[in-house]
Amino acid sequence: MNDMSEHKSVIAAYSGTFDPITNGHVDVITRAARMFEHMIVVVAQNSGKNPMFNMEERVELCRQSLAHVPNLEVLGWDELIVNLFEARGVTVLVRGARGVGDFEYEKQMALMNRHLQPGIDTILLAPAPQFTQISSSLVREIAGHGGDLDGLVPGPVVEKIRQKQGK
Repeated sequence: MNDMSEHKSVIAAYSGTFDPITNGHVDVITRAARMFEHMIVVVAQNSGKNPMFNMEERVELCRQSLAHVPNLEVLGWDELIVNLFEARGVTVLVRGARGVGDFEYEKQMALMNRHLQPGIDTILLAPAPQFTQISSSLVREIAGHGGDLDGLVPGPVVEKIRQKQGK
């Protein structure tokens, strides 16, 4: 029988390119952070994408957007995520899944992460309903055409995009 008084500290991570961080990301990360003693938001380099913001900007926007979460740290990472698990003692990867397409992709990634690092579990959280249509790529497209970003991304992101656009 397990002794429930022996509580193991669980460190979780949420990784992504966050180009930019959206209100959906903030929702999932904030809710997940309540479940774990410590949460690390990992801003991935992902050189395969053409980012709106460089790594330092994305890390800073995540820090500003998640400043209300006390047990959270944000860091940039340009290696395989499983290397962070080893380096920082992460045992749970949290991911957001907006629909079936996200679920299939995240399932594939979870299985590969577990193959590379057998002690890793992945938890999928659905964002609040008002955020299910938001993606970073849609935000970039809307921003590129000067559309209204209010309600889609946190205030610091709106400000940074307006700065970049000279507005």
